[in-house]
Amino acid sequence: MIEDKRKIVTQVLGSYYQKGDEHLYHCPFCNHHKKKMSVNFANGYYKCWICDARGKNIYRIVRKFGNYQQRQKYLELQGRLDLNEFDDLFKELHNIEEKQHIALPEEFISLCNKDLPIETTDVFRYLSSRGIGRREILKWKIGYCKEGRYAGRIIIPSFDMDGDCNYFIARSYVGHSYRYLNPPADRDIVFNELMIDWDEPVVLVEGVFDAIAAGGNAIPILGSTLRERSRLFQAIALHDTPVYMALDGDAEKKAEWIIKSMLKYDLEVFKVPIDEADVSEMGFKEFNRRLGSSRPIKNEMYFFEKLLENI
Repeated sequence: MIEDKRKIVTQVLGSYYQKGDEHLYHCPFCNHHKKKMSVNFANGYYKCWICDARGKNIYRIVRKFGNYQQRQKYLELQGRLDLNEFDDLFKELHNIEEKQHIALPEEFISLCNKDLPIETTDVFRYLSSRGIGRREILKWKIGYCKEGRYAGRIIIPSFDMDGDCNYFIARSYVGHSYRYLNPPADRDIVFNELMIDWDEPVVLVEGVFDAIAAGGNAIPILGSTLRERSRLFQAIALHDTPVYMALDGDAEKKAEWIIKSMLKYDLEVFKVPIDEADVSEMGFKEFNRRLGSSRPIKNEMYFFEKLLENI
């Protein structure tokens, strides 16, 4: 089987020379003139020593740079799904409805401004209690409302790839009975996609405060179950982006469902050890420590391990 996989990768990348278990090809990501893309068919890893493109599933290379027949044949060697399932997943993309645009509340006051009213003291005190400082405020364009429907609430806007607002989170900082009062708009979005680098792994978290605490390429799923037809799921599959799953500790069933869906499409998934704490509670340093100890989830073993846990 390894020999068959090597033949397919060689069809995609061209000739190679071998050093032990390493097969060195020209890198298709940076197109360096020397053969610096190391592919190890024994463990499935690849890495370019020039541009640092790397992964733990060689199929990522075949999927990105190979043709339909090469992808199909490689999947057959892995015993995975037919590519028609990918076609079904994306067939609605070309007919997707107009993007959602919404306006921020008229009473919205940006905390990015230099001159702010005196009442912002309570706002900053609340944000500080959540571990949010000036840097996060500027990055996430955080504001608040002191009047109107969203009075007494922190406003965290979401911007699509074109920089247009497509949603916002309104979280109370004064003790409303309902902590969240979000707009009457569709939540089937990629929250703050403007900030997402699809060429880097993304971290999936439950809420926007978790995403702020996680830093980097974190996306809140806003309480959804991340259906296969959702914009976020399709964006991840379309870009073939590795995913670090970091949902709340009490959302294990939801995490299992999402992981199962992602493995179905041969996506690269890692499980972050969250336990009982939420990401927003543990803070950036602790979360990144746990992120570093994340384990890759293999299709063959994950659900077998989950079964053993329940025995």
